Amino acid sequence: MNKLPDEHPAALQSPREWSLVEDVYEEKDNQRRESLFSLGNGYFGMRGHFEEGYHGKEGASVRGNYVNGFYDTAPIHYPEGAYGYPSEGQAMLNVTDAGIIQLVVEGETFHLNRGQVRFYKRVLHMQSGVLHRVIEWESPAGHRVLIHIRRLVSLTHRHLAAIHYEVTALNFAGTVSIISAMDGEIAEADGAADRGGDPRLGARRAEPSLLFEEAGSDGRGGGWLKQRTRHSRFALLTAMSHRLALPPSAAVSQSEQQDGPRLLVQYDVALHRGDTASLSKFISIHTSRDTREEELRMRSEEVLRLAETRGFDGLAEEQRAYLDAFWSRADVEIAGDPALQQGLRFNAFGLLQSAGRDGWTSMAAKGLTGEGYEGHYFWDTEMYVLPFFTFTTPEIGRALLEFRYRTLEQARQRAKVMSQRGALYPWRTIGGEENSAYFPAGTAQAHINADIAYGIRQYVQATGDEDFLVRQGAEILFETSRFWADLGHYHPARGGAFCIDGVTGPDEYTALVNNNAYTNLMAREHLRYACETAELLRERYPSEYARLGREIGLTEEEVREWQRAADKMYVPYDEELGITAQDDTFLSKQKWDFAGTPPEKYPLLLHYHPLVIYRHQVLKQADLVLALFLLGEQFSLEEKIRNYRYYEPLTTHDSSLSPCIHSIIAAEIGELDAAYDYFGQTVRMDLDDVNGNAKDGLHTAAMAGSWMAVVHGFGGMRLDSSGRLEFRPVLPPQWESCRFKVMHRGQLIEVFFDREQVVYTLREGEGLTIQHVGEPLAIRPGEPVRRAISANHPSSGGHLVS
Repeated sequence: MNKLPDEHPAALQSPREWSLVEDVYEEKDNQRRESLFSLGNGYFGMRGHFEEGYHGKEGASVRGNYVNGFYDTAPIHYPEGAYGYPSEGQAMLNVTDAGIIQLVVEGETFHLNRGQVRFYKRVLHMQSGVLHRVIEWESPAGHRVLIHIRRLVSLTHRHLAAIHYEVTALNFAGTVSIISAMDGEIAEADGAADRGGDPRLGARRAEPSLLFEEAGSDGRGGGWLKQRTRHSRFALLTAMSHRLALPPSAAVSQSEQQDGPRLLVQYDVALHRGDTASLSKFISIHTSRDTREEELRMRSEEVLRLAETRGFDGLAEEQRAYLDAFWSRADVEIAGDPALQQGLRFNAFGLLQSAGRDGWTSMAAKGLTGEGYEGHYFWDTEMYVLPFFTFTTPEIGRALLEFRYRTLEQARQRAKVMSQRGALYPWRTIGGEENSAYFPAGTAQAHINADIAYGIRQYVQATGDEDFLVRQGAEILFETSRFWADLGHYHPARGGAFCIDGVTGPDEYTALVNNNAYTNLMAREHLRYACETAELLRERYPSEYARLGREIGLTEEEVREWQRAADKMYVPYDEELGITAQDDTFLSKQKWDFAGTPPEKYPLLLHYHPLVIYRHQVLKQADLVLALFLLGEQFSLEEKIRNYRYYEPLTTHDSSLSPCIHSIIAAEIGELDAAYDYFGQTVRMDLDDVNGNAKDGLHTAAMAGSWMAVVHGFGGMRLDSSGRLEFRPVLPPQWESCRFKVMHRGQLIEVFFDREQVVYTLREGEGLTIQHVGEPLAIRPGEPVRRAISANHPSSGGHLVS
């Protein structure tokens, strides 16, 4: 049996379809709630910490503010080193905290653990992109105030965030002080010293990474702070400005203060009973990674002037308009389960907030919501996140792939270190260099080259964007194909088959093996696509092909060798079991004693030495099962059933990347109960803290995986070898209906299905041909096409047997 909990954890968040609501302030799990209530725009993100700070006695707080791709470096120390180990690590930094606003009521400081909280509500509005908190607070002396706090990180102005802070004197006349600050002295996260040997957490830094350089005031209640990273020497400039709105009768005094990297502006306001004072705070963040250093202050001033002109309400209107356009393409609707509906929208919103859109940054494993995995980018981006954007917001999909092009030179250098030709992309990185200090589960996962190639192919097929392929994608494909051709060898003992030795597949519980089936299958697909791309460029873009050939020294003999390697690729197969072997030796190992492993011993990686795990048949996550999905045309339905049923019971799902893939294949082979269970684990992974570590940041791959489980799993969507869309929808019995939209070559198609029929409607475009369970359908504007969901094919959900 699989290792998922016997019962889905009780929902920690009430199921509101378009919002995340916290009705009661509780100290418990504060750090997890900070992750859930995070805001971001792909450039920088703010955790859901309180403006006034956390003062609870239980739990912890991380006042996290992160800039995508902004990192410091530090030496990696190895007690026993070896040639080729990465010498330097990169870590995303928690940067200047500019979201500080404190309130003092008649001399008494407001916070939630003081006085009496008479009313409390916090709401993350996913349609408007605004975090709204309402508190009615009574001070120890009996003064009551009503506080409204709205926060946004602008999706239309990437360097900008804003907070609107409103306070009303309910039962008194007197002085309230609103103190706005920013602090560049970043404290180590609470509890950071005790990381329990968990490799998923960010590394603790022995000394501050951000060094203070200078600060100043604009004389109008605004100020700026410049800092520099200790080792990477990047500059950061954080600035703030304010607009105060008062009733006509209110008197105000203003004071400013600077102490090193801390700037403070205080407004003392005399209010009558019932009066309201409001402060709009605008925050800008720029770094020398995206702005010329000598222009940092000028650019910051421009952003703040724009914000002051728009005002908070104007920025909120822009935010809503942007999200209206996003949801018109990305929303997935399910009728019959509001909790899962909430999860799908929360996940899509979270992906939008964390994905880099400038071509220079990517998507960290925890997005911009926490410091887990040190802000590194992994294969998660191409295999999980990229499909979501390719089919909903393709311009972001292209930007994510452009990051790989801009770090191709570092991949070339890594291949040289590994004594190979071509390019080898890093397993984990921010700036493009390899950051994995544990090579069996890092550099050995060379399949990342093929994963990136797969992402390029899917993107180009789905969008028709040959411009990207010609200008950037082809060079990536060719250089990484060189790596495969050089890494593998033709093995006489296997009839001259092309073999790839000493690699690790997606399953990190099985390392350094020969002929990992996933790796070999994906490398074969990679090599074939590189050959197809060479032919495309040769015939349709001859000048570009000639230019690229000159620049990288590509020869036709090389291309022929790629085709030969692909044609002769070895894929291990067990005739007796009728399944593809995960690698040359996996099936000969002893199976893990699941019955004798108590629940508290999961995840295995935290309780067993790697060698103990490596000696057994046990999987951390989908490996061959992932290939069944990605390369589905290469397996018959019967083969998928046999492989799934063998590997599924051996999989712990200790990785959050795993359940969604099992959900997709279970749906395809007709095991709907299992498909739905795995989907449930994926879609509310963070909302219900299924893995118990949402406090360290959200699981972006699982977020994207929930979309994949609906669209690819229950919707049965695939791209065939020609790039044409195919659907085989099947409705889980728990739902009444499902609706989603996908972009394909500039056209938007809506898919709606219930228990009886599926309806295909073209929402944008002039027309296209799709396939429904193998039947070609022409979809035209204003002409929805309906088909019955038959009980006689796999999309019916009937249980199939081998």
